[in-house]
Amino acid sequence: MEELLEREIILELKSRFFDLISTGRLSFSFLEVLSQMMVILKELLQVDEIDFYGCQEWKQGMHLQATTRLSTNDSVVGTFPDCLVSELTEKPYSFIKYPESMPQYELLLVLAGNEKPKGLFGFQFSGGSLSRLSDRFFNRLSYECNLFIEKARSLAYTMEEEKRYKQLFRVTKKFHSTMDMDAVLGEIISTLREVYPSFTYYLLLSHDHKGYGGLPVKDLEYDSDNLTAMQSYVSGQIQFEDSVVEKNSIMYAPLKGKQGVYGVLQVIAPNSLVFPQNEVEFIKLLANTAGSALENAKLYEQSRKLIADLQLINETSHQLNTSLRLTDTMKFICGQIIKSFNAQEVGFIMLDEDHDDYSVLQGSTSFFFSKDASSYIMRIAKRIKQEMEPLFIGDISFDSDDSSLHFHSIMGVPMIQSGELKGFALVMHEEPYHFAFDTFKLLQSLIHHSTLAFTNSMLREELEKMVVTDHLTKLYSRGYLDDKMNLSMLEDQQGTFILIDIDNFKSVNDQYGHQVGDEVLIQLARQIAQNIRGTDIGARWGGEELAIYLPGAPLDTGVMIANRLVEKVEKNTNPNVTVSCGVSTWIRGQEDTTKTVFKRADQALYKAKGSGKNKVVVQNEDQSCFSDKV
Repeated sequence: MEELLEREIILELKSRFFDLISTGRLSFSFLEVLSQMMVILKELLQVDEIDFYGCQEWKQGMHLQATTRLSTNDSVVGTFPDCLVSELTEKPYSFIKYPESMPQYELLLVLAGNEKPKGLFGFQFSGGSLSRLSDRFFNRLSYECNLFIEKARSLAYTMEEEKRYKQLFRVTKKFHSTMDMDAVLGEIISTLREVYPSFTYYLLLSHDHKGYGGLPVKDLEYDSDNLTAMQSYVSGQIQFEDSVVEKNSIMYAPLKGKQGVYGVLQVIAPNSLVFPQNEVEFIKLLANTAGSALENAKLYEQSRKLIADLQLINETSHQLNTSLRLTDTMKFICGQIIKSFNAQEVGFIMLDEDHDDYSVLQGSTSFFFSKDASSYIMRIAKRIKQEMEPLFIGDISFDSDDSSLHFHSIMGVPMIQSGELKGFALVMHEEPYHFAFDTFKLLQSLIHHSTLAFTNSMLREELEKMVVTDHLTKLYSRGYLDDKMNLSMLEDQQGTFILIDIDNFKSVNDQYGHQVGDEVLIQLARQIAQNIRGTDIGARWGGEELAIYLPGAPLDTGVMIANRLVEKVEKNTNPNVTVSCGVSTWIRGQEDTTKTVFKRADQALYKAKGSGKNKVVVQNEDQSCFSDKV
């Protein structure tokens, strides 16, 4: 009778087990199947509670995985020791009644295979119901439970693998549908979080990762203490690192493409002494797929950048070949560099023939015309003159003890024409290591293509200036002054004209010679240049006579400048000379021409010369005169 009952229990058990894994029913995880299995065992064997301990290869001992209890308490252990597990695997389908080492259970049912433990059921019976079942029954029960769990595990594993490879296929499609580096990296992390929610992940990248906001990205540095990660990167092979202290196991999978390795995927399995081997293949495939996608995205970005670089050079070269003035051209190029390189300051520095002095080209950013710029310019100029090579400085503070340096990232590119150093371009940013090396190479190409055009433009403007400039005094010619004054009388509301003559100039020539006389003219021209605005025009009128035109300036401004000039010349010429000045003005609305303005100034000058010299005389339009003697 008991044998018949035991056979019926086994048959019913097998039937209900089969229902659990029949087609269409296994739409949940292995742990859910295990929980359903334990409910069936509890009902058929009429036991109080059942606990299941599973063996995980990367952990020591067996760990509680499922229970029929509503809540666990102190009587339920979390882990079985190794020693007990090894004792239980002596027989293929073992069981122990009333185990002394685990007194809370009346029966322990062992699941094993290939002489290795795979699981353990702990049963709690009440009322002596355990004694009604034979040992042969428990052997058979162990066999059937072992067989069912193996099938359930196999099916669950198959479904899980199918799910994973569907995910891998979906990820691969997404990888190859985008050329965005951020999107590829984000999809890697998203997939890992979905498949392994308990693991921790990092992307160790070998390139600049600015902009990957929110992603667990770290720099893969060559001097890093993480030798295992670097070994994976260099070898292109998967590496493992187990930590007993941290109680975790780490897998490093290289993100490898056809042309190289672009980083390493770090996956940390918590509470593991050995990395789960059944997860390695999927992570490896994901990393390889991601590596190919990263390579494609990187190549795409490089090609786009190359196109943009070529467009920049082409557009700049085209602009340089137009008829724009040099200042306008320089403003355009500085703007292009600021926009393309995200620079803060851009300057073009021209060196004199002896390389002892420099000038800043108009169109450079305003900083280079300030006093603070000189320390940067002189420092870079010295190195460029010595080395005749471009300079790429990630942080200039490393080379200097000067704590006042505001700009740290610096690129300096010499402008060389026909083997001769003409000057250099200086590009700066306050943040250290702001410029990428690719940017530096592009800047070199840009300056190389621009130098000839710069030089030609400067020569052209210099030639244009020579045409309208007096060779001796370097002031403008009289013809240029006439043209500008005619234009001013059409556009401005007023203007003032000053005619200047050196007193007793013939005696200077007679006493010192014409060469000294020329030097006196040059000294006077220098005083004029130093005492007028950039918009004013200093010119050589003829012989020892010079002139100044002040467009838009009232008469009192002209008188002030003339008086200052008379005073400066008397104090600062060698041999010492004095000058006389005649000043005239014009105002819109009155009938006037350049000739009448010149005539009134000439009359005033004649009056100054005849009334004692070394003074300023103003000739008004009504021909009345007054003087202001210095």
